[in-house]
Amino acid sequence: MTAMPKFPHSSFLAAALACLVSAFVATSALAAPPRAAPGEPVAAGSPLVGPIHFQFAIYYPTRPATDPPAALRDRLAKLDGAPKLARTMPSPASVSEAVVFANWNTTTVQKEYRAPSMELVQRFGHGLSREQAEALQGADKALILDFAHPAPQAKTALFKATEVAMQVARDSNGLLWDEETREVFTPDEWQKRRIDSWAGGIPDVSDHTVIHAYRTDTMVRAITLGMSKFGLPDVVVSDFSWSGSKAMGNLVNLFAQAMVEGAAVPRAGQFDLDLRAIKHAGMRDRGLSDQKASATAVAKLSLVNGKWESGDPQNRLFEIQFDRYKGPDRYAQQTALLVSAFGSAEDKVTRLKHNDELLAASKAANAQLSRLRDAFNKGLQPGEYLLVKAPFETPSGSNEWMWVEVARWKGDVIEGLLKNEPVDVPSLHAGQMVKVSQAKVFDYMRRHPDGREEGNETSKIIARMQGGKK
Repeated sequence: MTAMPKFPHSSFLAAALACLVSAFVATSALAAPPRAAPGEPVAAGSPLVGPIHFQFAIYYPTRPATDPPAALRDRLAKLDGAPKLARTMPSPASVSEAVVFANWNTTTVQKEYRAPSMELVQRFGHGLSREQAEALQGADKALILDFAHPAPQAKTALFKATEVAMQVARDSNGLLWDEETREVFTPDEWQKRRIDSWAGGIPDVSDHTVIHAYRTDTMVRAITLGMSKFGLPDVVVSDFSWSGSKAMGNLVNLFAQAMVEGAAVPRAGQFDLDLRAIKHAGMRDRGLSDQKASATAVAKLSLVNGKWESGDPQNRLFEIQFDRYKGPDRYAQQTALLVSAFGSAEDKVTRLKHNDELLAASKAANAQLSRLRDAFNKGLQPGEYLLVKAPFETPSGSNEWMWVEVARWKGDVIEGLLKNEPVDVPSLHAGQMVKVSQAKVFDYMRRHPDGREEGNETSKIIARMQGGKK
């Protein structure tokens, strides 16, 4: 499993999502929204549904600086527009105003609401020192805060709840936990990520959600966590490759942002995402920052009700599909959407004869393929991917050499996604699933999760042959 933090930091971080789900049994009487039939087109209209409920908590690795329930009452009394302190959580039908129900748990935290492990704090902790993370493991006290409010108060009530939680954590020297996104924060990081990034009453959705991603069979599935805090569905996208994670994460975040800003689905199962129409300037600018000259800045999304899987948030799911674009398979359609919306770097076509130096480098690369096949089938790290350069026959009988991102590798047969747009092979398209022979592979490139690259020596030689730099 992986989680993608706020853009532009778009790399995926390894995590064990299944272990991240809290063992705590929710105190709230509010039920999760009903799930629609998977695969059915999303209904037209506003995706906002209420009442809205979410849970924050404040852990105390050390003795609280002040009594946490008293600190909460004090902050609620001083803050304009703060939620009302409730003695019990109301039923869904009776949520007519913003409320908070507080559970000061000093007896069962270690058993029922245990803090995240050191491994998970390293991946999903924000601002904690090692000493704080270690102390958190022994936390046996927590102030658990259940917030609820009507749908029309979605943004304003969330802001107040976020502010209240931060102030109480500061007053009592605690660490903040978001049950929806499964992250832990120091008060300073909570303020930076959850409060300071609001602009004109609009939040940056990527500061309030995370994207978890994991390999399924051959491709990757990603899902947001945290959209229920806005009364909105979480967003799912399936069957993409690790090399496309930045663009795909960008697409998911921008669609989530559009919903938070009030966008409705105009037609059942269809939504035209105009990147330039995003109101939050920071999110909009990041979304447009990597655009190429050919980009339209519009993504024509197909939306269906997503299928819930183990570890997913207890929320409605909207799944993005790509069948409004042409292509021989869903992978090519997916690539067509991303290229249309964000543009793509123009592939440079190099026509040359293979000299002795190039053939020697290719032979050396080919000698590594058995090792790479074993590593791939054993399982690459989350965010790691492998490309091979292989020949594709043109109508004239020559070869066009292109990169393929490996999805399956059984014996001599490599199956994967074509990463280049062919020039001389009209039957193929970028993003299409293709098969190549290991015996014919010319070179490889292995990209590690930290951005390091291995292989691709022939490209350096070709650049030098063409007068480029080493």
